[in-house]
Amino acid sequence: MSGIALGRLSEERKAWRKDHPFGFVAKPTKNPDGTLNLMVWDCAIPGKKSTPWEGGLYRLKVTFKEDYPSSPPKCKFEPPLFHPNVYPSGTVCLSLLDEDKDWRPAVTIKQILLGIQDLLDDPNVRDPAQAEAYTTYTQNRADYERRVRAQALQHPPNYGAF
Repeated sequence: MSGIALGRLSEERKAWRKDHPFGFVAKPTKNPDGTLNLMVWDCAIPGKKSTPWEGGLYRLKVTFKEDYPSSPPKCKFEPPLFHPNVYPSGTVCLSLLDEDKDWRPAVTIKQILLGIQDLLDDPNVRDPAQAEAYTTYTQNRADYERRVRAQALQHPPNYGAF
């Protein structure tokens, strides 16, 4: 395992524990032997107030590669969300997470999670990843928002799950 990646992720964990946005969760998973696995984090993103996403807490698995922070982590909603920029697998499609677009090694876990939260209510229709959500969002916004509100009810905050 890369010492650079582990060192950076250890610092990220310390920074997150000192200061993180209200309602968000980000913590390394545990290995079978009980030790921390800094390369895979369980995270959760709350829906923003006054949006159809409000009231939901959306679980996200963040997996870092050996060459992090040179390359971005893979972020995957579990379970997958109904959203134009979330692949049916749950993987998030966001320029901030694309090394050929806006990824920079200085981007922090906090910035990633805040960026994904922004994306929830402000999809990038120029880069769709899920056909049904994209079509519904662009052709019937009322139906899209109804489905998002129903989804929020299926993802109530449960911080004890972490």
